[in-house]
Amino acid sequence: MKEFKFKIGGQDYAATVEDLKDGQMKVTVNGQTYQVEVPQTKAQGPRVAMAPAAAETQTGGTKDVTCELPGTVTKINVTDGQRVKRGDVLLVLEAMKMANDIVSEVDGTVKRVAVTQGQSVNQGDVLVEMVADFVAAKAEVTPKPAPAAPAPVAAPAPAPSAPAGAKTVTAPLPGTITKVTVKVGDTVNAGDTVLLMEAMKMENNITAEFGGTVKAILVETGNQVQSGQALVELD
Repeated sequence: MKEFKFKIGGQDYAATVEDLKDGQMKVTVNGQTYQVEVPQTKAQGPRVAMAPAAAETQTGGTKDVTCELPGTVTKINVTDGQRVKRGDVLLVLEAMKMANDIVSEVDGTVKRVAVTQGQSVNQGDVLVEMVADFVAAKAEVTPKPAPAAPAPVAAPAPAPSAPAGAKTVTAPLPGTITKVTVKVGDTVNAGDTVLLMEAMKMENNITAEFGGTVKAILVETGNQVQSGQALVELD
């Protein structure tokens, strides 16, 4: 199980992602649990957790970019030996019906691209091997005390729904709307990005699954949305 702690709009969030069987995953955000299905997930044996080693001050430290969620590599932007800056997009990963930009966390050089376009990957798989310009000074890693159990939270209010029969773009998981890229009256095609949503520390492109004309935009920048909530209505 992987744990994430992050802040959106000044509010603290704690999330966990737990792999279940047959492509199922359990995602818990601030005590609210969702069960999601990821068709690309492949069964894999148990992983052995290794004790973390102390970081060393050096030039050319190795920094692997690993997969946070099971998905499919749809685009690769870098090649072996290429120089990149922190924040540069290395590749695009499609997961949970979203296009996720995988970025470099360091300034450095691409040592090896470990995947190919169209490849299915699992959580923890190495995507790109990096040689960082530097790594942190030596510091022994000490275990942190277990956090206190979160207080019970009230059930979220029902998400707004679109009229019956309408074609809608919905949120695949909880998150925060960071940008709306269309307006009422715009014509969109299947696969076009209609808005951006931040979820689980990733900026996700939310795309239309069908073409049409934007009839209504049901959210705005800064809104927090729940899984399955209607975002954009199309004619």
